[in-house]
Amino acid sequence: MTQQQPIAVLGGGSFGTAIANLLAQNGHRVLHWMRDPVQAEAIRVNRENPRYLKGVKVLDSVEPTTDLPGALNSCALAFVALPSSALRQVLQPVAGLLAGKMLVSTTKGIEAQTFKLMSQIIEEVAPEARIGVLSGPNLAKEIAAHTLTATVVASEDEALCREVQAVLHGRTFRVYASADRFGAELGGALKNVYAIIAGMAAALGMGENTKSMLITRALAEMTRFAVHLGANPMTFLGLAGVGDLIVTCSSPKSRNYQVGFALGEGLSLDDAVQRLGEVAEGVNTIKVLKARADELQVYMPLVAGLHAILFEGRTLDQVIEALMRAEPKTDVDFIPATGF
Repeated sequence: MTQQQPIAVLGGGSFGTAIANLLAQNGHRVLHWMRDPVQAEAIRVNRENPRYLKGVKVLDSVEPTTDLPGALNSCALAFVALPSSALRQVLQPVAGLLAGKMLVSTTKGIEAQTFKLMSQIIEEVAPEARIGVLSGPNLAKEIAAHTLTATVVASEDEALCREVQAVLHGRTFRVYASADRFGAELGGALKNVYAIIAGMAAALGMGENTKSMLITRALAEMTRFAVHLGANPMTFLGLAGVGDLIVTCSSPKSRNYQVGFALGEGLSLDDAVQRLGEVAEGVNTIKVLKARADELQVYMPLVAGLHAILFEGRTLDQVIEALMRAEPKTDVDFIPATGF
């Protein structure tokens, strides 16, 4: 990729806007694609994305566009920040333009019908593309505010990892590399579910011990599931695992935490999502994750409990009581207890 060649960012939400600005701060021209022409024109005129990132100036070298083929034809590297429910339908019509492109998914979700992660969908749509994922404790508003942040780019393609590190790494944003694309992406998708539980617990005034128990048991649970699918458990001890889980389960800036907090305040799921005004991927993930865990017979009591709260009429107090009455298990059950 030459210095003059622009970089594409697909998706006009908060994270897409934050990444576009970050690239621009590092001296790159950015083609920021979004579906809504009204939104694109508003950003072009006012240099702000008021719906998703209010108060943050969008830099002049970020060019909003609704011309997806044009953006893809102009770049070699594209960051894909589309909602999980829209990713396939957006990319499929331009599949012929994706061969050879470096496509980096930033979306932490799972496709409902197939249980595919976002990079697996991209791989299916564009088998000749070079694919990676970006994952970690990366709240969009904090990235936009230049808060010190670290992330992971994960891909088997080492050259792609180096390129992403080169364009994103800056004074306030550090980029680490990993070869475990599947583990990094799965961790990012699974933690959204637990953030909803954490938000509910905060709204109900539960103690710090309880919050810590929820986060650590969530880490054990999501790692158990990931290992069952063949992921490397060590990936979950890094930024894309425990790092992302901590920030998502403890910050009111997290979209999934906000949905959980609203539920804890007594709002219905529909009202909680409507109040947020953005996609909270954990809401889309919980149904498919519960079904998959049941199918594979993986023990995931927090997932089962949240599903019971959202769709079976149970309360958080009832779920926690059931968890506390359950037979105690091994603390860290994906690492052998002997042989050290």
